[in-house]
Amino acid sequence: MLKALLTDIDGTLTDPSRRISTGSIEAIRSLTDRGVRVVLASGNTSCFMDALCKTIGTDGTFIAENGGVFRTGFTGPLHITGDQGECKDALERLQAYYRPKGRELELFNPTYRFADLAFARTVPVEEVKIILRDHPVQVIDTGYAIHLQSPGINKGTALVALAQEMGLSPADFLAVGDSVNDIQMLRTAGTGIAVANAHPETKAVADYVTEKGYGDGFTEAVKKYSSYFLAR
Repeated sequence: MLKALLTDIDGTLTDPSRRISTGSIEAIRSLTDRGVRVVLASGNTSCFMDALCKTIGTDGTFIAENGGVFRTGFTGPLHITGDQGECKDALERLQAYYRPKGRELELFNPTYRFADLAFARTVPVEEVKIILRDHPVQVIDTGYAIHLQSPGINKGTALVALAQEMGLSPADFLAVGDSVNDIQMLRTAGTGIAVANAHPETKAVADYVTEKGYGDGFTEAVKKYSSYFLAR
């Protein structure tokens, strides 16, 4: 039996235009109304996640910055597991490489990030990895942004720590995602679902791949596994 749902946002709860589908919200509320705990997971910032939890109607528990930050409930402490100092050093190296070439990196909300750094996909991710090969950071391409993160940090490691704080086991979770940064999350959870639009590597580790994509695929997954959830 399952006790909680963990879901990615972009490409999983959204449509191709990154708008959250009404079906996804209704599916989440069908679980929260039964007392099932729903956790949102993203590469986005904690302030964005806080607002999204309130808007969708979850209890405020989230994983942000690709696992570098997590929180239980709206009043729980913000746990920061990544080392942003290493990421800043790596970013300076990238800027020193690209600025002389007239290419300025477009940073995404650096003021509101605590563990990682993210910028627009305007430079080749493989080139970024080569430039930073001697830096102690991992380069993550989510399909929406390029992230610099501490090694060993991901949504899966955050799930392990978060589950313990929630009094649950990772095996109690159904996880749904689409991108390569969701792979460890799907592997760590008791059941991992990939929506139809997911990256092939993500599909390869999933226990089930939905027939529909994006938010429709998420709704399909919730309906398929609804009877497996135990209410609090």
